[in-house]
Amino acid sequence: MADRESHEDASQRESDAERRRRRAQFLRELTEARELRDRVQPRRAKAARLRHAMRMRTFRW
Repeated sequence: MADRESHEDASQRESDAERRRRRAQFLRELTEARELRDRVQPRRAKAARLRHAMRMRTFRW
C-alpha cells in the first residue's frame, strides 16, 4: 500500500513538472505572439500601451 502511495506521489510530481513545462512553453509562445503583433501593428500597440498606462494611473490600491 505504501508503494502504491509513493508511486502516485511520484506520478503527481511528474505531472506537475510536465504541467509547469507546458505552461512555461505556452507563456513563451504568447509573449512571442504579442511581440510579433506589436511589430506588425505599431499604432495599435502604442494605443494599447497608453490605455494600459492610464488604467494603471487610475487604479486604486
